[in-house]
Amino acid sequence: MWEQQTVGNRWETLADKALAGQCLTREEALSVLRADDDELLPLLHAAFRVRRHYFGKKVKLNMIINAKSGLCPEDCGYCSQSIVSQAPIEKYTFLKKDVLVQGARQAWERKAGTYCIVASGRGPTERELEEVIAAVREIKQELPMKICACLGILTEDQARRLKEAGVDRYNHNLNTSADHYANITTTHTYEDRVQTVETAKQAGISPCSGCIVGMGETDEQIVDVAYALRELDADSIPVNFLNVIPGTPLEGMDELNPRRCLKVLCLFRFICPSKEIRVSGGREVNLRSLQPFALYPGNAIFIGDYLTTPGQQAEMDHQMIRDLGFEIEECAL
Repeated sequence: MWEQQTVGNRWETLADKALAGQCLTREEALSVLRADDDELLPLLHAAFRVRRHYFGKKVKLNMIINAKSGLCPEDCGYCSQSIVSQAPIEKYTFLKKDVLVQGARQAWERKAGTYCIVASGRGPTERELEEVIAAVREIKQELPMKICACLGILTEDQARRLKEAGVDRYNHNLNTSADHYANITTTHTYEDRVQTVETAKQAGISPCSGCIVGMGETDEQIVDVAYALRELDADSIPVNFLNVIPGTPLEGMDELNPRRCLKVLCLFRFICPSKEIRVSGGREVNLRSLQPFALYPGNAIFIGDYLTTPGQQAEMDHQMIRDLGFEIEECAL
């Protein structure tokens, strides 16, 4: 029955299922990733129907500050900051409160509604946690914006203190499927990541968790991590596309093209229809001239630079949003 539907009807059927709250079957999910390139426009149209139902034409802007660069004991193969990376990046210890607060002001000037304080490492030290808590309290007094923290593995007490300080969201990506995880990282487990997201949720913090595509995973493994994020009930799902960094273990990977990236975004919109799907790291180098199309399934982007790689100028992103006839979402706490 599925195979007999016309191309347009096939993707619209998936949109109907998503809007009805029904989960795609594995066959349906895999068909999105394996769609012929000639089907890309009807596929995007169907995904946009779902995106528009939940988010209209609004685009959420997020901005990152790299609060600690490098010096990380973990061996994540994609990361320029890991202990196994030979990438020539700037390395520094945790930024002071005043620098973190100034970063929030810059994010607000760039129209970002969410400011993301991100630090390398397995988890925060007491001094690092206190620096974040002090900064968050000051930012909240000054600016009506959301704060997301991404500090690694959390204890219950650390999560509680971040919540009390005013942290709205906590990011800890699953990154890939459970059965592919050991091929990417060995110094912690997939289960460690799931537990940290659950710890943040139990503390009353909105969970943010996503993935990185292009790390040698199969179509089935992409579908697996999409289902896992649906099960985890992450409110925000950053979909990253591997930005290959020389000096990292994955520097030889070259699996992505813009059309593949767009199909992945459509898959996540169908499987997690009501969630923020954020087109994240690597969008500029992997989507290239097709970046605007990503906002038909996706409803959020990072603005400005990433952790150790540059993004495009904020005005270019603002212009892209205007050219699509979309609008930047005002921060609503």
